[in-house]
Amino acid sequence: MALPKVAIVGRPNVGKSSLFNWLAGRQIAIVDPTAGTTRDRLTTIVETSGRYFEICDTAGWGIEDRDRLTEHLERQIDYALQEADVLLFVVDVRDGLMPLDRQLAEKLRRIGKPILLVANKCDTRPLDYQAGEFTQLGLGEPICVSTQQNRGKETLLHRLLELLPAVTQAPPSEALKLAIVGRRNVGKSTLINTLAQEERVIVSEVAGTTRDSVDVRFELDGKVFLAIDTAGLRKRRSIQESIEFYSLKRSERAIRRADVVLHLFDATDAVSRVDKQLAQMVVEEYKPTIFVVNKWDLVQQLIPTDNWIQHLQQTFPALDYVPIVFISAKTGKNVRGLLDLAETLHKQAGHRVATSELNRVLTWALERQSPPIRQNQTPRIYYATQVAVHPPTIVLMVNRKELFDPPYLRYLLKVFREQLPYKEVPIRLILRDKEEQRRHKPAEPAPVETTAVLPRRAKARTRAKPGEEPASDVWRDV
Repeated sequence: MALPKVAIVGRPNVGKSSLFNWLAGRQIAIVDPTAGTTRDRLTTIVETSGRYFEICDTAGWGIEDRDRLTEHLERQIDYALQEADVLLFVVDVRDGLMPLDRQLAEKLRRIGKPILLVANKCDTRPLDYQAGEFTQLGLGEPICVSTQQNRGKETLLHRLLELLPAVTQAPPSEALKLAIVGRRNVGKSTLINTLAQEERVIVSEVAGTTRDSVDVRFELDGKVFLAIDTAGLRKRRSIQESIEFYSLKRSERAIRRADVVLHLFDATDAVSRVDKQLAQMVVEEYKPTIFVVNKWDLVQQLIPTDNWIQHLQQTFPALDYVPIVFISAKTGKNVRGLLDLAETLHKQAGHRVATSELNRVLTWALERQSPPIRQNQTPRIYYATQVAVHPPTIVLMVNRKELFDPPYLRYLLKVFREQLPYKEVPIRLILRDKEEQRRHKPAEPAPVETTAVLPRRAKARTRAKPGEEPASDVWRDV
């Protein structure tokens, strides 16, 4: 059974995104005093009292967007209203009843779906009485809540569950989480819409259209995927607004959450410094990555693919193992193959190698090229073991960590990637010396005393009790 959907609507700055985060139980949407912060439809699944439903945050209704995206915003709101089973109409008790509230109430009544009127910012009980004026909207008694003071949540959820179809089965977990990252205007949102096969996020020539990280669930061949659209990055010194700062942090979090990262490039433009910074972020998180050259349909007759491959490999020499795919997100060319490759990388990152096979490869690498002597000492590797997957994590037991220089470790990583089933994914390599091995070794239980192990004894003199002979030397355990 499909999950029931709840759309949160209201004029700008009434606290829709705060309410969305509050019901979700975590920070998802950017909350900022700037009107029009939310643009795309943000969705997440909520579980309460053994029931499941999906909530959707929308842009402020009736706003004139400064980037001339008003038509796009209104269309996204209409999509949310059409799909929803219940509407949460949010008003601001501190501002009181506004003309835009009346206009939106009239629009929602014509839709003919259940509506819950939510009076937000009722931080104290006296403010609850002020919410009475919203009964003029003809939508019943408002539910007084405060996301800041955590008031009224149980009442709101109870009323919601009364109106929603009962779905007690948890939705299927995603087969794969894909973070789609890149600088501005490389086609990230277009790719999201192509994957979802609907206008799920706003596509515009205006740079910086996407501000939040937007989770989009879609199904393909019976599998559920999660695509994470992120804000386009630009140079850190160019970030001027708090909205852009939070967009950057959301993009970083999207990379951490992802199973596979799709790093998009514009085929009509060269690699920039922002692309290098973004690649570094991905490297630090050890995420399987695909370099995706988008808009290839515009230049495929002018630029050979080998030129772009060489350009990327020269720009990112440490990422020469990353596969490169040429697509057109607008036409859908090679998008299906991109998904298949992402699944392959995820399987590679989850493969576990037997310790015997790992040490066979290590022995071969040491025989081929031994580590150079440093500080008049010979670096020694005793054995290797794999301790984790996603990413594949290999621990090398060594005599001293500081004796191994970065070039030799890169050599070992290259050998592991060539000889083990990790040809296109990053490998995390950890060195552990004897001292660390002792610290990580679990504490051993105290030995059981037997006749073969005697306690150490020491000589001590005891005092005689009154009326007794002076005590002689005795032995006591220490």
